[in-house]
Amino acid sequence: MLKPIIVAVVRSCTRYPWWIIAVACVLTLGSGVYAARHFAINTNIENLISSDLPWRQRELALERAFPQRTDLILAVVQAPTPELAQAASRALTERLRTQEALFRRVRQPGGSDFFRQNALLFASIDDVRETTDGLTQVQPFIEQLAGDPSLRGLSQALSAGLMGVQYGQLTLDGMARVMSAGTGAIEDLLAERPARFSWRELLSGEDAKPSDLRQFIEIQPVLDFSVIEPGKGATDAIREAAADLDLGGRYQANVRLTGPVPIADEEFASVKEGALVNAIATIAIVLVILWLALRSPKIILAVFLNLIAGLMITAALGLMIVGALNLISVAFAVLFVGLGVDFAIQFSVRYRSERHEEEQLDAALTRTARSVGVPLTLAAAAVAAGFLSFLPTEYRGVAELGEIAGLGMLIAFGTTITLLPALLTVLDPPGEPRPLGYAALAPIDRFLERRRIPIIVGTGLVVIAGLPLLLLLRFDFNPINLRNPNTESVATFLDLRGDPNLGANAVNLVTPAVTGAREAAERLAQLPEVEGVRTLASFVPGEQQPKLALIAHTDAALDRALRARPALAPADAETVAALRQTADRLRGAADAAGKGQGADAARRLAADLSQLADSPPRLREQARAVFIDPLQT
Repeated sequence: MLKPIIVAVVRSCTRYPWWIIAVACVLTLGSGVYAARHFAINTNIENLISSDLPWRQRELALERAFPQRTDLILAVVQAPTPELAQAASRALTERLRTQEALFRRVRQPGGSDFFRQNALLFASIDDVRETTDGLTQVQPFIEQLAGDPSLRGLSQALSAGLMGVQYGQLTLDGMARVMSAGTGAIEDLLAERPARFSWRELLSGEDAKPSDLRQFIEIQPVLDFSVIEPGKGATDAIREAAADLDLGGRYQANVRLTGPVPIADEEFASVKEGALVNAIATIAIVLVILWLALRSPKIILAVFLNLIAGLMITAALGLMIVGALNLISVAFAVLFVGLGVDFAIQFSVRYRSERHEEEQLDAALTRTARSVGVPLTLAAAAVAAGFLSFLPTEYRGVAELGEIAGLGMLIAFGTTITLLPALLTVLDPPGEPRPLGYAALAPIDRFLERRRIPIIVGTGLVVIAGLPLLLLLRFDFNPINLRNPNTESVATFLDLRGDPNLGANAVNLVTPAVTGAREAAERLAQLPEVEGVRTLASFVPGEQQPKLALIAHTDAALDRALRARPALAPADAETVAALRQTADRLRGAADAAGKGQGADAARRLAADLSQLADSPPRLREQARAVFIDPLQT
């Protein structure tokens, strides 16, 4: 029953070609106008998955409970010292908070007023005791610097330490680390190299850990899901703010962006960057295939016009059905071009073969319909069914792609048996004087036919020999490995995912009350797969009373010094005099000690201070920034 219907359709289209072309033009132009006016793409990747799935509902519940955790950009500020990283991140945070049109929320996870006020309480009682005892011991040094935060005050504080050596309260070897730290920074300055100095490292007696040299800024941007890169405006603003603040020059800091928004944007950007090249390459490949198959400009033109009409109609109907395309369903256009044109090629190649035997064009088209009508119908139905089988999935991105692409295959088949015969009738390509095919490839056909049994057996043996390799097949379940590891966002994430404070591999559990969270945490902490558990109760420090007693004792010792009003900044001549005086005392202390680590460090620092005193004022101002700015931080 199917063959007579298709033959009758093709015969009618060849009898009334201009009517068919006119209807096709109206449909194509109308579809094009509708698609242009209603075209929309939703780049929100969360909409790609159905919200009815149980795990997705739990995820949405978590997002409702903690909306500040969604759609994040994580700015990673890294600098050579903890103080520089902290100062740079604070400057960037304050700048971004002023741009409310671009950012809904900007915060430093460890830099809030709460943590700045209560940080010592979160340390162990032994660490608090060690910190407060150390601060109490260097109280005179702190008092000197608090009263005169300048190179002069720093020189005088160092001189006070040397007086302690002179009276036996300190040893020169005990001051070696302090002097060596200052020497390294001054020598870098004198050599016009970037210089760094960390008071935190000096007081702790240890080099900073990698985690100490970076600060995080959590940013919730205002996203525009109508464009291919929803967060591009926000990420561009962050980089522009970092450049305007000169974080690299002032703090030797660099800013890297990662998080869900930058990772998705960079992935979408790579797709957009290659879109034009891919489109041109696709059209070129299709034209080459059409030429190799059809060898007639008129037939190629007919197939190409047929393809454009089907694509426009599919786009319009697809937008009517789904409203807005998503990042997966937008690929229907590529699938339509790649698969839809195949129906037209098969019809046209058969037409050329029939035209070689039949001089009359309409008769050749009728014979073509009789020969390939049923196979084309079955092929179109099979491909459409394959795409439509995506519909039951909860992965909405794939389901919508299957819906549009499946409909597109039926449209491609419909235009192939209606519009294409009409176009061929009007264009009237010349007959085919020679049989179709490539004579040069005939020996390959004959060889394969004569040796068909050995070829089939050999292929089977190769397949059997390869079966054991399936035991080595592994499936990578990590979706981050689907992305380009060379992009900034992914490379930064891979660099940070081992940091437990970042929580890149964390599992979140919501309970109705704090007590339930505590009970769940106790159970989870026993599992060998769990490295650590954190609840709301984790932010209530333990042993507060003894810690507060230690802090209060240190506060009493340092209160007057820290609250004193700093002296006026000294003139450059006063700074030079203080540097030279301290250099002389360092030489005297070294001569008195004779040999040893402390004596060597004192002589080296004395030489550097003398050279700094003889240098242009510009270098002394740079030295002030290197030593005093981190002190203020």
